[in-house]
Amino acid sequence: MKRPNYLKGLRVLLAALFFIPILLFFLDFTNKMPVGVHRLLHAQLLPAILAGMFGIVAVLLLLTLVFGRIYCSVLCPAGVFQDIINRLFCIGKKKKKGVRRFKYHKPLNWVRYVLLAATAITALLGFSGLCLLLDPYSNFGRIAANLFRPSVMWGNNVLADWLMKMDNYSLFHVTISTVSIAGLVSGIVALVVFAVLVIFRGRLFCNSLCPVGALLSLVSRYSFFRISFDKGACTHCGNCEHTCKAEAIDAKNLTVDTSRCVDCFNCVSSCSKGGLQYRFNPPFRKEEKAITEVAMKMEQQPAVNSRRTFLATGATVAATLPIVSAIAEGVEQCEGHGNGNGHGKRKGRKKWPPITPPGSLSLERFKDKCTGCHICVVKCPSQVLRPAGLEYGFDYLLKPRMAYISSYCNYECTICSEVCPAGAIQPITVEEKKSLQVGIATFFINRCIVKTEGTDCGACSEHCPTQAVHMVPYEGTLTIPQVNPDLCVGCGGCESICPVRPMRAIIVKSNVVHQTIVLPEEEEVKNVEVDDFGF
Repeated sequence: MKRPNYLKGLRVLLAALFFIPILLFFLDFTNKMPVGVHRLLHAQLLPAILAGMFGIVAVLLLLTLVFGRIYCSVLCPAGVFQDIINRLFCIGKKKKKGVRRFKYHKPLNWVRYVLLAATAITALLGFSGLCLLLDPYSNFGRIAANLFRPSVMWGNNVLADWLMKMDNYSLFHVTISTVSIAGLVSGIVALVVFAVLVIFRGRLFCNSLCPVGALLSLVSRYSFFRISFDKGACTHCGNCEHTCKAEAIDAKNLTVDTSRCVDCFNCVSSCSKGGLQYRFNPPFRKEEKAITEVAMKMEQQPAVNSRRTFLATGATVAATLPIVSAIAEGVEQCEGHGNGNGHGKRKGRKKWPPITPPGSLSLERFKDKCTGCHICVVKCPSQVLRPAGLEYGFDYLLKPRMAYISSYCNYECTICSEVCPAGAIQPITVEEKKSLQVGIATFFINRCIVKTEGTDCGACSEHCPTQAVHMVPYEGTLTIPQVNPDLCVGCGGCESICPVRPMRAIIVKSNVVHQTIVLPEEEEVKNVEVDDFGF
């Protein structure tokens, strides 16, 4: 009989309080959730480090030092998501006698700490590729943004069609335009990796591949509160070991690897005799110090099979890169043809660098900071942000870009700068946004229908918020666009509305370093007192 486990219940409750709002924040396509929910994202360790929020980092490390890796089971949405996958896999499955799903495995310390060092070094050198690929929060974000959210929107459209047949118009159709092939592939890959690892090896990702888990493991091995054996009560039944999804319990030697334990407390509830307890047990105690030394000696023993597994996994990942690259180049050819940007010298390459969101300051800085979680993509009300493939190189893979295919950046919108947890897009005010120049519109007169067809247009000028694109006399009564680069903010209003296909007549060229324009002063409107009727 299992003992009541209040710690596990508390852990589940706290995890739900963090996970559900974060998930709904990603899924909310109606933008009804308050933007303030994004503050929960600032508790994510790797984005907090990149954003320079060292106060939050210190709190998380202190929390780990006191209570162990609570972060991995409560605050990390990827960790909670893996627990959900594990739970769903177990639904309807009866435990067969003699079948043990989990068992103790030696830690792959050389793998996790090499990956941690590589991630830290490359990040310091200005390459965030490993952060993007291994950060647990960002991987969860790509799953939620590119798989779950489109599925919810598709379900909304199906239900809206069904209700309309009954003259019920409470729901409306929504356009699913932010999903790219690169984003979809990244979401599927992350979901498959999580599912496979969870089903066969529990929290293997957290304890072998995740740089956040590796960093926390350096602290949690010295945590004050920890799960440990009560040798007098333990019956050596092994239930705790086969329940531990972190595969950190060695029932034979009565040791718990606190560097890998994620404090889910499943083992405590599985023991009917109270052989495992979560209690104040500082590492400097003699008994605990001896157990820690034994565990560390076992960790240092060679694990040839683990190395082979790691090498095989690395070879598989390396083999998939050319496939992903080919897909991305195909996407680029399609999108480049559609938005009028044309092709560069190399097939499938953009002629100009990507346009980064207002507040990102520069292309290089954005590449260094962004982890590709896609929260800015899903919260953008005009859906102008799209995940990039490999068309801009591996160092821009899955990072958002401004794509003026069918929309443009709203002149008074700053939501992306508010929700970014990694500081890749700095918070800006509406007034600051109005004077930020992320790019400059370039006009191709030989493509414009005013010249090619001799007809009036002016759509680009009508959609320009600063009138940087204005109409000037052309031939006879015709007028043709002209661009004042000193007033252009690169919002893409002109490019998105241009009717010319396939190569648009006006295209925004990115500013690698964002500039500031000086807006013309507005004329003061004098209040005129009217004594009688205005006419």
